[in-house]
Amino acid sequence: MNSTIITETECNLRVCRIQAVMQERGIHAMLVTSHINILYLTGSIFMGAIYIPTQGCASRFIRRPQTLCSGLNAHAIRKVEQIKDIISLPSGATIALEESEQTYSDILRLQNLFTDCRFVDATSILRHVRRIKTEVEIAQIRQITARHSELMAMLPYLYRNGMTDLEYQYAIEYKMRQMGSIGIFRCFGMDMEIFMGSLLTGNNADAPSPYDFALGGSGTDAFPLGANGSPLCNGQSVMLDMAGNLGLYLSDITRTHAIGKLPTEAYCLHELSREIHRHFMQTAQPGVSCSEIYEQAYRMVQTAQATDYFMGHTRQSQFVGHGVGLQINELPVLTLRSQDILAAGMVIALEPKFVLPGIGGVGVENTYLITEQGVELLTPCDESIIDLTLL
Repeated sequence: MNSTIITETECNLRVCRIQAVMQERGIHAMLVTSHINILYLTGSIFMGAIYIPTQGCASRFIRRPQTLCSGLNAHAIRKVEQIKDIISLPSGATIALEESEQTYSDILRLQNLFTDCRFVDATSILRHVRRIKTEVEIAQIRQITARHSELMAMLPYLYRNGMTDLEYQYAIEYKMRQMGSIGIFRCFGMDMEIFMGSLLTGNNADAPSPYDFALGGSGTDAFPLGANGSPLCNGQSVMLDMAGNLGLYLSDITRTHAIGKLPTEAYCLHELSREIHRHFMQTAQPGVSCSEIYEQAYRMVQTAQATDYFMGHTRQSQFVGHGVGLQINELPVLTLRSQDILAAGMVIALEPKFVLPGIGGVGVENTYLITEQGVELLTPCDESIIDLTLL
């Protein structure tokens, strides 16, 4: 994405939101070095740092590409140590560094620039601010979700009789790339690797993975997540959890297909997932706690006596949704432990899913926008279980 799409006014708005939190917490300065937050603040990625004072304009220190060095507050540097020659801070100042996004050696290198200062974590502040999307972000997310919804409607027609899960996923990934997918999507957290999404069928939907996603799949030796070469067999479900990585921002959609007819229980649990979505749309609004959203969903699952299959079977995830934005797993997280409260401008992926041993996963995931009036569905596409053999 070209940085000119994000105007100077928009960049300043995002900086001001961060500065408001800094002022509340008595932080004098912040140094932003991660690609994800440089992208958030500028609309482009560069190697270097952004210096945010508690008041006033932010400054960019760019190692490469230095073609981005334009404007009064952009400085070309060869090494981060040069930052200290350009900015000045009082002795004992509090500086925020992205402690959860940098290596230990990089943190030490920055700390050694300001040996008489106190350091705090910037990662939590930046993730907190990014929960609430600006109008510009919301407009871009609307475009992405609309294209994503159109794409998901095309995917069932890529199925061919006799495919394995990997063959079906390859066909899907090819189509997604044709439609503009950038091929990867960004995750928060160490070693959270994934490519475009996952396809799960049969018992593989119940296989735990080393990654912190709702469902796993054993994957391959090189990438232990998602499809593993299983044949797409009659009587099994096929769950597609494909990220809408069709631009700068992300959306999240899951739809369930079937190879032939599934057991009655699978359709019942799939409908329960849809009921949880409908309840969310009726009850979620600014001021509602994320823990309450999870509790309401879990009570519906308990009433249906389906807790053994909720968010997995062998290993069950303890959340039912998450924020979406520049990364696929942003705040807030809809879990019992969450302290977050829904607010207008949050973009939420709700994913109540169920896994039946021998059958596979069923359920729906949609992306929603929290508004002042309640909830807006951003991904309106067919939620029924589609029998791929009938297409």
